Amino acid sequence: MRRVTLFVNGTSKNGKVVAVYGTLADLLSVASNKLGIKACNLYNGKGGLIDDIALIRDDDVLYVSEGDPFIDPQNGARITDDRLGAHTDWLTLNIGGRLFTTTRSTLVSKEPESMLAHMFREKDVWGNKQDERGAYLIDRSPEYFEPILNYLRHGQLIINEGINLLGVLEEARFFGIEQLAEQLEVSIKNNQPPEDHSPISRKEFVRFLLATPTKSELRCQGLNFSGADLSRLDLRYINFKMANLSRCNLTHANLCCSNLERADLSGANLDGGNLQGVKMLCSNAEGASLKGCNFEDPSGLKANLEGANLKGVDMEGSQMTGINLRVATLKNAKLKTATCGVPLWQELILRTVICLAVTYKRPT
Repeated sequence: MRRVTLFVNGTSKNGKVVAVYGTLADLLSVASNKLGIKACNLYNGKGGLIDDIALIRDDDVLYVSEGDPFIDPQNGARITDDRLGAHTDWLTLNIGGRLFTTTRSTLVSKEPESMLAHMFREKDVWGNKQDERGAYLIDRSPEYFEPILNYLRHGQLIINEGINLLGVLEEARFFGIEQLAEQLEVSIKNNQPPEDHSPISRKEFVRFLLATPTKSELRCQGLNFSGADLSRLDLRYINFKMANLSRCNLTHANLCCSNLERADLSGANLDGGNLQGVKMLCSNAEGASLKGCNFEDPSGLKANLEGANLKGVDMEGSQMTGINLRVATLKNAKLKTATCGVPLWQELILRTVICLAVTYKRPT
C-alpha cells in the first residue's frame, strides 16, 4: 500500500501521513478530515496539479489546497498563470488526426521555453492553423504526444505499456521539452539489456554456417567461442581474427586459409586439423594441442605463424613443410616426428628467439 505525506498548500509543517486507496476523490476526502480544510486540489512539490491517483508514488510529499493556486512552501511564492504570462482558457489540439483538449496554461507553465509554450503563450501570435472544428493542427504522432501532454499537466513521466520510449524522446526533442528529454534518455539507458558475452555454442554456430553461402566470407572477428565444440566442421576461409577460441575442441576441423590472426587458442585442441594456408600471426596458442595437423599445401600456399606464441604446444606428427615460424615462441614445444623439411630446420637454427628447450627429432 502506498503512503504519502500531506501538507496544507504553502506550508511544510504539521504534515499528515495517510494511506492511498480508492480514487482521487477518496484521497481528497481523507485530506479534508486530516488537515481540517475543504480539499479541492493536490499538487506535487514542483507545483504540478495531480489529476489522477495513479500518478501518486509511495512516499510522495503532496500539498493540498482549497482551490487556490500552488504556493511554494520554501519562499511563499504563489505560482499563477499571470506570473507566467499564460491564459487559462481551454483549447483543442489536433495531433495527427487525434484531438487533445487542455488548457493554455498547461502548454505554457511547465516548460516556458518549449515550442508549445511559444506557440500558445499569446493567442494567434504564430498564426496556428485550425481545422473546421477549431482545433489547432500539429502534424505529429498522437501516440507519442499523449505522455508529453500528461507530463506537462502533472510533471511526472508515465509511459503506458507498449509505447516506444525512443518515439516519445523524439517528440520531446521536437517540442523542445528539455527536462523531459533528459529523463527519457536516462530511462532508455537504464532499460537497455546488458551485453551478452556468453560463448557461442556449436548449435548456434552451425546455424550461422548453414545460413552463409560457401563462397561468402563469414566474419567471426572478436567473437567468443571459449570451450565450444567445433570439431569436424568445415571452417575454411572464416575470419576468426582476435576471436576467443581458448579451450575449443577443433579436432579434425578444416581451417584451410582461415584467419586466426591474434586469436586466443590457448589450451585448444586442433589435433588432426587441416591448417593449410592458415594465418595465425601473433596468435596465442600456448598449451594447445596440434598433433597430426597438416600445414603443407601442395599448391604452395604456406601457413603463416609469424610471431605466434607456441609455448608448450604439442605438434607431434604434424606436416609443417614450408611453415613460417619467424619470431614465433616455441619454448617447451613438442615437435617429435614432425615433418619440417630443410628450409624450416635451417630457420629454426638461425632464429635464436624461437627455440628455448625445444624437443625436436628430425625424421630419418
